[in-house]
Amino acid sequence: MSGFDSQNNNSQIIQWYPGHMTKTRRRMEECIKLVDGVVEIIDARIPMSSRNPEIDTITAKRPRIVLLNKADIADGAATSRWIDYFAKSGARAIACDCKTGKGLHHFADEVRKLLADKIAVWESKGMGGRSIKLMVVGIPNVGKSSFINRMAKGGKAKVADSPGVTRGNQWFTIGGGIELLDTPGVLWPKFDDPEVGRKLAFTGAVKDAVVDIESLCLDLLGYMSRYYPERLCERYKLDSVEGMSPLEVMELIAKKRGMIMRGGEIDYERVSVMVMDEYRGGKLGRITLEMPEK
Repeated sequence: MSGFDSQNNNSQIIQWYPGHMTKTRRRMEECIKLVDGVVEIIDARIPMSSRNPEIDTITAKRPRIVLLNKADIADGAATSRWIDYFAKSGARAIACDCKTGKGLHHFADEVRKLLADKIAVWESKGMGGRSIKLMVVGIPNVGKSSFINRMAKGGKAKVADSPGVTRGNQWFTIGGGIELLDTPGVLWPKFDDPEVGRKLAFTGAVKDAVVDIESLCLDLLGYMSRYYPERLCERYKLDSVEGMSPLEVMELIAKKRGMIMRGGEIDYERVSVMVMDEYRGGKLGRITLEMPEK
């Protein structure tokens, strides 16, 4: 399960790069000088695809904590492997759910472990009470504002289900002597690997308006039929999907849910929207779409 194997030969190459993203990158380059460390939030279902390679360059000299958000709807065993993967790269990683706060209770302790050397230097200089400043980074719709609002206990960071809501930099004090700098989401100018674009579209990090929802659903059904067939069968009360094409699985689900138009034709758009919504809402079970490279 090292990568996403598309069953749909007509998969689209997604490109999405709003103009404000360039300004955001410049702002991050300026603000990184103001912080002691970085909190990078990624999607536990697609840990690598939900990272922006430019963030590595901008924040390379700062200690980092990686939050694997939405871990409650990701494969638990896969998440454990990802935590080990990031640990080997020198980052501390935490599995969490930024909306409910699950997994974040020991965030401050992890920050202090990450910055232990720097804190020791401060204390040796009589600056032990100095605030720890962290920059929160991540692609749009990955959970940055939910994380800040949870940690700040009702802070004013704006939250929405659509990508690219936050526009300016904001500071939030979260207790424990820690301050967070919020930044707008950053997405790279183009997806050289079409699989990355598809996986971001699966989770809603790319707006549905720029993708073919039916094609996207076929890709997801093909993947789930191969790696998580029991989840499909359980959710849609199917006997089996073995040997079936993604299109056949889609049509079977449509019939089970009564999504038939006049004349007996399948309502492909309606069933596609439903399956994608249920996947994103965690109703298809805990699913991870990529694993660390061996």
